[in-house]
Amino acid sequence: MAGRERSGAGAADSDLFAGRPWVVVADGAAPEAELAVRNLAVDVGATPVRMNAAEHDAAVAAVSHVPQLVSSLLAARLETTPENALGLAGQGLRDTTRIAASDPRLWSAIVVGNAGPVVEMLRQLRGDLDVLIAGISPAAVDPGDPAYTAAGDAATIAPGAVGAITDVMTRGNAGQARIPGKHGGAPRRYAQVQVLVPDSAGSLGRLFSDVGEAGVNIEDFAMEHSPGQSAGLAMLSVMPAAAQGLEDALDARGWRVVVA
Repeated sequence: MAGRERSGAGAADSDLFAGRPWVVVADGAAPEAELAVRNLAVDVGATPVRMNAAEHDAAVAAVSHVPQLVSSLLAARLETTPENALGLAGQGLRDTTRIAASDPRLWSAIVVGNAGPVVEMLRQLRGDLDVLIAGISPAAVDPGDPAYTAAGDAATIAPGAVGAITDVMTRGNAGQARIPGKHGGAPRRYAQVQVLVPDSAGSLGRLFSDVGEAGVNIEDFAMEHSPGQSAGLAMLSVMPAAAQGLEDALDARGWRVVVA
């Protein structure tokens, strides 16, 4: 389970499999054949994980194939989105559509090869969408009807809208919290230190250097750029106990720390 949305020789990575799970499906295979595959996985730095065929197919549908299709479906809605609307896009849209840049031919073969589990999960997702749509649709009003004034109008909001949205968001919180954390360990909550970084050569390197001099380890990192701005917002995930000290240290070194 490795790879990115990029393809071709230019995207080659000698460390592609390092630290990644390598599923070994050995249903009915000879022990020496399974050992050969395990040895290959270890030789390229991967971690062998044994599963039967059905477990593997269901697992990759959930964690890889359906997320790819959902990302592509979301990005496809942007084809006709006005330019002025796209100019408002933040990091959330970039995060959820990043893998939509993947190779369509490659993914067509992947999804077709695992069609059963993928279709089953898409049906479940469609059921969730139907429930959400029914919950937030204006009661007894068709959006195409002239009587429908505007989305979000207090007079047309369905009574169960808040509950439907809260339910799906809460379930999403619970699902997201189950994703393994750093190095595959238990999920952990980090504090986020936000710093404005000039869009100039060496600025990000200087920030990392100053964080290191403050004796703080960066557990995770993200960068958000705002349209038309010559600076980016660096989001440094650190252990909660280190956050305040890091903010003070960076402030003392002249960085503009954005206090959440």
